[in-house]
Amino acid sequence: MSDTDKRPARLPADAEGRPGREAVVIGGGLAGITAALGLADAGVRVTLLEGRPRLGGLAFSFKRGDLTVDNGQHVYLRCCTAYRWFLDRIDATSLAPLQDRLDVPVLDAATRVRTRSGEGPRLGSLRRTALPVPLHLARSLAGYPHLSLAERVKVGRAALALKSLDLADPELDNQDFGSWLRRHGQSARAVEALWDLVGVATLNAVAGDSSLGLAAMVFKTGLLSEPGAADIGWARVPLGELHDTLARKALDSAGVRTEIRTRVTSLSPMENGRWTVEVPGERIEADTVVLAVPQQETHDLLPDGALDDPDRLLGIGTAPILNLHVVYDRTVLRRPFFAAVGSPVQWVFDRTDASGLTDGQYLALSQSAVHDEIDAPVAALRERFLPELERLLPAARGAEVRDFFVTRERTATFAPTPGVGRLRPGPRTKAPGLYLAGAWTATGWPATMESAVRSGVQAADAALMVLGRPRGHLFEEAA
Repeated sequence: MSDTDKRPARLPADAEGRPGREAVVIGGGLAGITAALGLADAGVRVTLLEGRPRLGGLAFSFKRGDLTVDNGQHVYLRCCTAYRWFLDRIDATSLAPLQDRLDVPVLDAATRVRTRSGEGPRLGSLRRTALPVPLHLARSLAGYPHLSLAERVKVGRAALALKSLDLADPELDNQDFGSWLRRHGQSARAVEALWDLVGVATLNAVAGDSSLGLAAMVFKTGLLSEPGAADIGWARVPLGELHDTLARKALDSAGVRTEIRTRVTSLSPMENGRWTVEVPGERIEADTVVLAVPQQETHDLLPDGALDDPDRLLGIGTAPILNLHVVYDRTVLRRPFFAAVGSPVQWVFDRTDASGLTDGQYLALSQSAVHDEIDAPVAALRERFLPELERLLPAARGAEVRDFFVTRERTATFAPTPGVGRLRPGPRTKAPGLYLAGAWTATGWPATMESAVRSGVQAADAALMVLGRPRGHLFEEAA
């Protein structure tokens, strides 16, 4: 196909006489998909360019024999209003439902009790009631068996102190969450069995490595805002069905031209105020460009003068996530998921139905902030984690392991270290018509699917304001 054949034609003027507008979105993760949909829904002609052979960024699926496997377990919360809008926009809400009410089983591998299946770990839970905040968690905390009575009382006091923090205070970003917890009487056990249980999964860092500002945002928004804010949702189908198949269908319906396996080689402004985007074999011109790629790639593509200090992007570190996949010959877990303490195991999800497995059970272990294990050999991980699963799940002790494999995302998220807030750029740049998106940009959220969608909302909103295009009310809610 020639350059002329592939290049989108200039749009005619709209009904109000405004000239047609064209945009290029670089990156087909959740941020880029959201930005493309937002622009297209407002009448802009959009081309979406993605270097990988699929959409969805780091929330994707692949085939392993007869299994359809997610590269890692992803969840969202009821308070994730932007991601919930995204699911609705791509017609996927029913495929990733929320819990009716927060209920997290927590197994303590270090404390053994008698169960119907023999000796097993002590079971506790984090469960909410319908009472108003903070009473909605009071009963669960009062009966949480993994902490002493004194520790539970101190946790309650720390939660009230956390609720009083002002998230707009920039000084919170310069402090680490671990030090704040110690100052508020939290024991090492309380940090492990409660604060890090939630924080590691949402921040991808332990408390001592996390910005107090981001940690406070997570706990205030998720646990201390509305009673149902922390209810958990997750995909009951492979992530690729949501973030690739259904997202692509929504993009096609919106008139977005989507090109996969298309890596951008350069980006440059033109004298007439437009932009040229170079890909192999083609030059694409546009009025607006949204860069929705990781911070290193963004740094490499930014034209001179787009940011006052582009090297600050390189100061935003990354953090890994390791996922272990275990296929048993029988059912060993009766719950959809659980979290663990007193064990290297963090969170375990049953992915049997979603994967298409018809015989046995497939469990996915999500391991965040695993800097020391991300490059460990598969054999070493198998030797360490299979016995741990047997400690946590008595039914696994006699089960045959049919498959054990590993997926690694070495740069899964940005690192939420103290001071990272001042490094995260907003959607606007100093180059007219150029905008930034990505979970690592200044959304106020840690590196989650919610942050990615919000960043796409912000970039589309900023561009549409300049273009004089109408904005949707859903973007008003998520921005």
